[in-house]
Formats: sequence, structure tokens, C-alpha cells
Amino acid sequence: MKFHWRMPQGGERAGASRALQASLPETGLPDLDAQANFCRAAEECGIDSLLTDFGWTKPDPIVLCTALGLRTSSIKFIVAYRSGLICPTSFVHQINTLSAVIGGRVSINVVAGDSPEEQRAFGDFLDHDERYARTEEFLAVCNGLWDRGSVSFAGRYYRVENAKLNTPFLECGGGATALKAVAAPPHSKPALYIAGNSEQARQLAITEGTCWMQIADDPDRIRERGAAVLKAGKELGVRMSIIGGRTRGEALKNAYDLVRREDGKAETEFVRNSDSINVNTTANKDEWLRPWLWTGAVKTHGTPSIALVGSPTDIAEGIDAYHRAGVTQFILSGWPKLDSMLFFAHEVVPLLECGGKAAAFEHERVATVLT
Repeated sequence: MKFHWRMPQGGERAGASRALQASLPETGLPDLDAQANFCRAAEECGIDSLLTDFGWTKPDPIVLCTALGLRTSSIKFIVAYRSGLICPTSFVHQINTLSAVIGGRVSINVVAGDSPEEQRAFGDFLDHDERYARTEEFLAVCNGLWDRGSVSFAGRYYRVENAKLNTPFLECGGGATALKAVAAPPHSKPALYIAGNSEQARQLAITEGTCWMQIADDPDRIRERGAAVLKAGKELGVRMSIIGGRTRGEALKNAYDLVRREDGKAETEFVRNSDSINVNTTANKDEWLRPWLWTGAVKTHGTPSIALVGSPTDIAEGIDAYHRAGVTQFILSGWPKLDSMLFFAHEVVPLLECGGKAAAFEHERVATVLT
């Protein structure tokens, strides 16, 4: 399993709803000192990568990762990006250059967008299904450059002829000197996390991605929906939050305190105007999907706030349930981000490392007895 965390935004307020945080002018600016300190804490915690969001209220993720990568040594970065912004050749050029600058510590979170209003602000007027069709063409060109070193492509949305780049993608641990030692194709390439809960997202993960990254759901549904992805040799991932406490009661108090001061009107309006499958389906789920899986903050803090709630043992049980469902990649968050990350690293991860195999064995034993 790999555990990733969501990067704090500039001037982030602990527990603030998505609408409130987005309204703060400092959200759109990098906070390099604070964010670099968070990166170093993530390195010490053993976190694999940090997700940098894309959106009109936030800094450009590629530029931000460049700055933070130069201030850190081992933490990786997951750059959120959308098709339709630039030519795929230019995008690969940017990502490959970033990999050379920070030693290959970069992967991509491919997002199709969930707000038509924001999409139009970036010059994108396609509907949900067309955005995924365009993204498939976008990634076909990108993968052609990464896999073969050159590509010609003629599709509905993109056309390139003899596209090639002298700047290759460097794997993690590489450096500027590795440029001289790049072998003939196939070249290295970044991991591609395909975000979304729709059928189009699943198919895109199979055809062009590395991992299908869904908003968390009941592990049984994750297993069922992800079977074809695993069969295709790709990975399953979930994005969710962590709300912990020394006891389940303390965790429940923390969870309900988070939403008590928010009315959710802005998030309700966002859901009403969104054409995203995961936004519209997640917002209408039951409050408790499992004793440790809570959707109660979705109406105030957005779909990634589906949370594992409870004591360290409860949360470890939830992680183990996802792992048994085939999930190997987790993008996590919490409130405040640093405190929740430290809680997870120091209180939950040791339980997974020490008891994960035992827990899986016990689950199989009980299942055998019941059948």
C-alpha cells in the first residue's frame, strides 16, 4: 500500500469548509515556507506523495511543485491536471522538465473537472462525457511520447505530427546527470492516477492510466466496480479523509464538531450545478456506510471528506478492508492536515505494519467458519 496526503493550501484554516477556504484571497497564493515545512513532515512520516490541487482558487500545481521540490529531498508530488488547457506535447514537455529539476519525484492526477462554471472560465465548454473522450486522446499522445519517444496522432480533439522531445521523463531518484544516460525507448513515465467514479473514468484508467482513483465508497462496491481495472493490470485507489481520536467517542465528537458550524448552503449549490458523477452520487449517500466510514462532512467540505472515523484500531480496520478489496493507493487528508497526518503515521500505520497480515488472516478464518 502507498499512502499519499493532500497538500495544505495557502493560508489554510483548519476545518474550514470548501466554500470558506476558496473565498480566502490567500488560498490562491503559494505559502512556500509553511508548505515546505509540511513537505518535510510528510517525508519524516513516510508519506509517499503530496497531492497539489488544480482549480481557479489555487496556485498552478506544476509551478508550485517545482518550487517545493527544490526545497525538499525525497517527498514526491502528485500534480492534478486537466486536458483541454494546453497541447499534450507541451504538457509532457513541462512534466518531463519538472522531473529533471526535482529528480523524478512527480506523478499525475488526471481530473476531468466537476464544475461547468470553472471549466468555462478556463475556456472548456465540453460536457462530462466529451471531457473524458478528449482526455483519452490527450493521454494517448502523452503516453506515446513517454512510451515510444515520438508520436503522430489525429483525433477529434487533438492532432500532432511527429511529436518528440529531447527532454525525457526521469524516474524518481534521477537527477540532471541522468539525462546523459537515458536509453532508447521505452522511456520512463509518471504514474497516471485517473480520478472519478464514472464509467468513463474507469475505462480511461484501463486504456491509458496507471491507477483508478475513486472517491471512497463501501469497500464491497469498490471491489465490484474495480474488478475489470485489476484484471487489466492496473491499480485501485481511493481518496478520503481521516478523523481520529484516542477512542471512537472522541473521534465522533471531532467529526460532528467539524460540521456543526457550517450550514452547507454553498456546497449544496455547488452540487446542484456540478455535472460530476462522483459529486452527485456521493452527496446523496447514507451518513454511515460502515461503522467507521462517514459521509457527514460531504455537504460542507466536499466529496473527498468521506472519512474513516474512529480510534486508531477503527481506522486501521477500515484501511485493511479497502486493501482486501484490492485498493493499494490512498490519497488522504484531515483537519488540520498536519495533525491528522501525524496521527495517521504514528498511531495507525504501526497497526497496519504489525497487524495487517494477522487481521487479513482472521478475516479469512471467520469467513471460512461462516461458510
